[in-house]
Amino acid sequence: MKKTAVIITLLCASAFSFAQTEAEKGLEALTMESIKSQLGFLASDWTEGRAVGTKGAYMAADYIAAMMELYGVEPFGDEVYSRPTRQEMMAGIRPTASKTFYQNFSLLQYEPGDEQKFSVVTSSPGSESAVDFAYQSDFSVNTGTVGQSAQAGLVFVGYGFKNEDEGYDDLAKIDLKGKIAVVLRGYPGHQDTSSVGYEKFTLEDRRAMYRIERDKMDRLADAGVIAVIQIIPDYDPSMSWSKNQIYPVKGAYYEADQPLSSYYTNRMAMPGKELGGSIPSFMVTPRVVNAIISGTGIDFEAFEKEVANDLKPQSQVLNGKSVAFKTSVNSEIVKARNVVGMIEGEKKDEFIVVGGHYDHLGKHDGWIWNGADDNASGTVGVLSIAKAFKATGKKPERSIIFAAWTGEEKGLYGSKYFVEQAKEKDMKVVLNLNYDMIARDTEQDTAKNMARMVYTEANYNIEEATKKYVEDYDINLDLTYSPSEKPGGGSDHAPFAEAGIPVFYYMAAMHPDYHQPSDELSKINWDKMLNIIKIGFLSTWEFANTDDWTRTKVQPEEN
Repeated sequence: MKKTAVIITLLCASAFSFAQTEAEKGLEALTMESIKSQLGFLASDWTEGRAVGTKGAYMAADYIAAMMELYGVEPFGDEVYSRPTRQEMMAGIRPTASKTFYQNFSLLQYEPGDEQKFSVVTSSPGSESAVDFAYQSDFSVNTGTVGQSAQAGLVFVGYGFKNEDEGYDDLAKIDLKGKIAVVLRGYPGHQDTSSVGYEKFTLEDRRAMYRIERDKMDRLADAGVIAVIQIIPDYDPSMSWSKNQIYPVKGAYYEADQPLSSYYTNRMAMPGKELGGSIPSFMVTPRVVNAIISGTGIDFEAFEKEVANDLKPQSQVLNGKSVAFKTSVNSEIVKARNVVGMIEGEKKDEFIVVGGHYDHLGKHDGWIWNGADDNASGTVGVLSIAKAFKATGKKPERSIIFAAWTGEEKGLYGSKYFVEQAKEKDMKVVLNLNYDMIARDTEQDTAKNMARMVYTEANYNIEEATKKYVEDYDINLDLTYSPSEKPGGGSDHAPFAEAGIPVFYYMAAMHPDYHQPSDELSKINWDKMLNIIKIGFLSTWEFANTDDWTRTKVQPEEN
């Protein structure tokens, strides 16, 4: 009788194993123990906040590569050549090439040098006068990547803001080539909650203002300005330039005589062949502002009130006004590296890229920005999907590249470099999944299951497939779907979208510990993180093996 029972049990187990789909086998590989152990190391003090180019980041990269190798993922980074000994060479052994897990590149790290000059020049028929202002007494500067000097006329460009849906554009009717732009921070109505502008333009997103300011700087650069003067009315930036910190700094997590050093003291750029990112941006005190607008008829307060409701740009040349400036720059080269592996598919030359950045803000004044959520969580998500793909036991139709990017916090440089290299090599990248901050909750998320998925709007089946898997596998996620024509923002899907590659991107929450030393393991929502990894795997597995998601609502252009 016992033997019969054992045989029946084994037969049932065998039948269950046979009945399992590849996707279900992959899901079984996604365990709480696995994500906790990996996140525990990546967000530990040993990796010292994983700032790009640091020892901690290199340690994290080695760990990520080791996990990829453990899961059976093949290296897909740079090639290296073996170095046979003299005796081996004499025996006929020659150098051989092999791939590594590392994609190496250089970044230019730079900061303002000691010599900075800024003069407001007023011209009238038969005369010209200049007022010379002092660095970090009346102005500060975010330099370009190289020192520069110039004198040019000033143009007031309002907020430098553009919204195509509402037909608003501060730059539409003004020539900025070779000029210096005077621009206000914000957008029409941003300070008046009852205004038309506030209603039309305000986004309920903690990073919205950051994106608005970054985008306006990009547009000004594209318009041909040689420098930017940023103005915040009724604000004196000199308060932050004081050399004597008399009273203790009372931060959210510490008290000290001086503020903590910042990760953003130094900026970074791709060295490249062109002088991209080289427009200096000046922040000035109220008395510099008054020197600039004196005699021009410009009234910033009146402008802000008017444009908040009539939404009519008032950009204009500041006749008789120019600025002469000189900047200097201290710079150095920093080595950086992505970690890149691949599971080869039946279609060897068609790729889906699953990625997330592993870098964070590093260590300053003894404080470590561990970045447990941002973005050790997303990095573990990438590794977990790699593990699940191998656990299916099946070769996918499309090849899958698994990537841990560096340099995201400095400007998406790791993913930008990968996309540039893929383009140069004519790689057929058809889709990108990006994980960034997938393990926290907002205050409003009382059920602790809310998250957001941004995706390329034309590929509407990405949303349909995701909804289907959430329901079919009873995954406890309340997803907000945010389709966009070309998803942007400050994360690593943006370079893919900019290159015309469809994307989908998961983020759980923007929380008060964002870019703070308090982004720690103790605050992780492990269940949400695991569920976001599960839905990412299920969707990616389908997209790797079917073509339905590639159908779009966009009609192809006729030749």
